[in-house]
Amino acid sequence: MSQYRVLIDANDEKGLVHKVSSIFYGFDLNILSNSEFVDKESNKFFMRSVVDGDVNKNELINALTEVLPNECGIKVVEPKKKNIIIMATKEIHALGDILIRHEAGELEANIVAVISNYNNLESFVSKFDIPYITISHEGLERQEHENKIIEAIQSFEGIDFIVLAKYMRILTPRFVETFENKIMNIHHSFLPAFIGANPYKQAYDRGVKIIGATAHFVNNNLDEGPIIAQEIIHVNHAYSWKDMQRSGRDVEKVVLSRALKLALEDRIFTYANRTVIF
Repeated sequence: MSQYRVLIDANDEKGLVHKVSSIFYGFDLNILSNSEFVDKESNKFFMRSVVDGDVNKNELINALTEVLPNECGIKVVEPKKKNIIIMATKEIHALGDILIRHEAGELEANIVAVISNYNNLESFVSKFDIPYITISHEGLERQEHENKIIEAIQSFEGIDFIVLAKYMRILTPRFVETFENKIMNIHHSFLPAFIGANPYKQAYDRGVKIIGATAHFVNNNLDEGPIIAQEIIHVNHAYSWKDMQRSGRDVEKVVLSRALKLALEDRIFTYANRTVIF
């Protein structure tokens, strides 16, 4: 018996859950879990089902296509470890949290490499027996530097996600398009507030009483990609912006690891620059 994750997005209409369930029954599949959501404003239907049984995936997709509305999205995914590359600069907290969780078996992932524009984190990453690739930006035009990174990433087959664990360089549209819908970032702010550089200083100057972090997919609008996960903590007038920064790092690492886990478990649907998460 094999297990499958069936992911469906379609225009909503009556009876979709019944139609899908009937297909599962016809293929003698047992439903282990099921989640669905309808966005009434956009008339969009989303469904994530975990089933087990013996089935040809293409035959199942074809059968579902026949009963679902036109232009629907259907994926049938077998649970397995996904291949990820982590990109970082100098900060260790977000990267370290992912590596420790991976070592503990909490993430359905193979971390194939860590790529950085500095070698500061190499000795730490080496403790986990993960390849560390330094591609310095010194003396290179941005496009030339990114070309080297793209080449390094594409030297590995089957990369599912690229995780920016405090990678502190803005990516060009070409890079984003090359790995469309695969790049995940942690932003040290509760977006959409305080985008761009040094949001803790921005928050301090504004006198905020909460700070937070946001994990999101990357698009060509700075810090405006679909949001996956967010968290906040309370601060007060006694905090300097550096105090906020220190406290915020704990939030950042937890939020990024949470978002990565959701992606690895195929729990995220994206549409209209938004996400539905089961």
